[in-house]
Amino acid sequence: MLQELNVENLLLIERAQLRLAPGLNVLTGETGAGKTVLAHALDLLMGGPARPGPARPRAGGAGSNLIRPGASEAYVEGVFELPDSLRSELSERLPEGAEEIVLARRLGVDGRTRAYLNGRSATVSELRDLGSRLVSFYGQHEHRKLTLASAQLEILDALCGPDHALRLRACAKTFAETRRLAAELDSLRQLASARERELDLLEHELSEIDAAALDQHEYDDLLLARARLARLDALRLAAGAGADALAAEDAPEEGLGSSRLPARAAAGLDALAGVDPNLDALAERLRALVIESQDLAFELRDYCDRIAGEDGSLDAVEERLASIERLMRKHGGTLAAVLDHATHARVRRDQLAGAEVALAQTTALLGEVEVALDGHVRALREARGLHAPLLAVAVREQLAALAMGDATFEVSLAPRDAGPSGGDAVEFMIAPNPGVPPGPLREIASGGELSRVMLALMSVANSSSLDRTLVFDEVDAGIGGHTARAVGERLRELAEGRQVLCITHLPQIASLGDRHFSIVKDTSADPTRTSVLQLAETDVVSELVRMLGADAEDVTARRHARGLRKAA
Repeated sequence: MLQELNVENLLLIERAQLRLAPGLNVLTGETGAGKTVLAHALDLLMGGPARPGPARPRAGGAGSNLIRPGASEAYVEGVFELPDSLRSELSERLPEGAEEIVLARRLGVDGRTRAYLNGRSATVSELRDLGSRLVSFYGQHEHRKLTLASAQLEILDALCGPDHALRLRACAKTFAETRRLAAELDSLRQLASARERELDLLEHELSEIDAAALDQHEYDDLLLARARLARLDALRLAAGAGADALAAEDAPEEGLGSSRLPARAAAGLDALAGVDPNLDALAERLRALVIESQDLAFELRDYCDRIAGEDGSLDAVEERLASIERLMRKHGGTLAAVLDHATHARVRRDQLAGAEVALAQTTALLGEVEVALDGHVRALREARGLHAPLLAVAVREQLAALAMGDATFEVSLAPRDAGPSGGDAVEFMIAPNPGVPPGPLREIASGGELSRVMLALMSVANSSSLDRTLVFDEVDAGIGGHTARAVGERLRELAEGRQVLCITHLPQIASLGDRHFSIVKDTSADPTRTSVLQLAETDVVSELVRMLGADAEDVTARRHARGLRKAA
């Protein structure tokens, strides 16, 4: 139950506080006073969008059109009695022993909105979820939604019980799975058509790469070998020249670079061995130099002989490098890129190799899911077929109480392609007058008749729901006279044991209210200001006189107004 509604700086309302009660709460006011502003406030509490209102457009976000001129923000707050069904679910977000839920919404001039749950930040989706479980809202254009097949199907499904609701969710999940598997199957079939060609290409590329036996260390060594072998003649000439210069037997008699000179010097020193230890040490070093020169000359000769055997090796190195670099040019420019390509190619080859198996498995799985979907569709159709006549009877009973006792109402079911909600199309059929065959509600009913059909349907739909506040925003549009009184009686019956808030322009309905609020517009204020007042009994009669279109001093009208209240 909505205990209190607070509104600040929303359109024409500067500040309003409504303390609501169980039973029928009515809200009236002159045309243009802003009755629907309060309906909009409730919509915001239920997570609705901050749609631009009738106020003059201003710079900023869409929500700025809802803010009273001169104010920096608008604020809406609703205090609800905490239902037992939500107590455990919200235990972590409510203080211990809490008996209330406070939903709030704040709108800034920049178009941003902020949502609150018991003073703590919340998301708009959380507000929407909680609000829909606390309030059922039927706006002044809600009856037009009854012409939509989807809305009619939802109404019928709502009466089919909790098992039906579980089946609906299962059907939607299964249908989504069929769509996913069908898309996957289509992809696999497309893959199969190009499979052989791609497999041949992958096998060819992998055979080339595998045959090359690529190795980064080998590649680095080959690059060094190519640089060395390209200078092989120069290396051989340099080593030979060094050997010739050092070899004593080949050196000229007076040559300055040969090893013969150190040998002669060593022989001269040997003749004086033992005379001076210092000279003996130098002679030893000279003899070592002679030996090292001879060894070095030998090794240089040996080096020349060895590299002579490498003639022709450059061709083999160049051939190996060419095969490696050809693969590098094809697959990314580096050896690492070639190896990465090979890895991805193997994965893709395995995918393609398993495509036939995946195609068969997916086809079988899709068949199983389609069988399950068909089972859901048949179960939903059976439940709808069982409850459609019951809904029709219940609505006819309600219409009889709404001055449409001669109306015929039927619920027609027809098969259609399976979807998230099953395989049924629902059509509400009505004949407002006897002797006329029923036709689709969207084609037959007038605005006033649609309002009454909606009220009848909502009465049936909410007959088992006592923990929600029902809000009707000018559901009485297009009716009057005795019909208006019948609609009021139906609203009052709905309010027994629960809370109903009705925004109305008809005195026949307003007179039945357990609590009456009036919206008054003050055009002398700048900007225009709207106030919401709870009326005492004497003021209720005066408001009914105004709604009857009479002057406040009209005795007959006042007597009529008192009669309406007395009859209530």
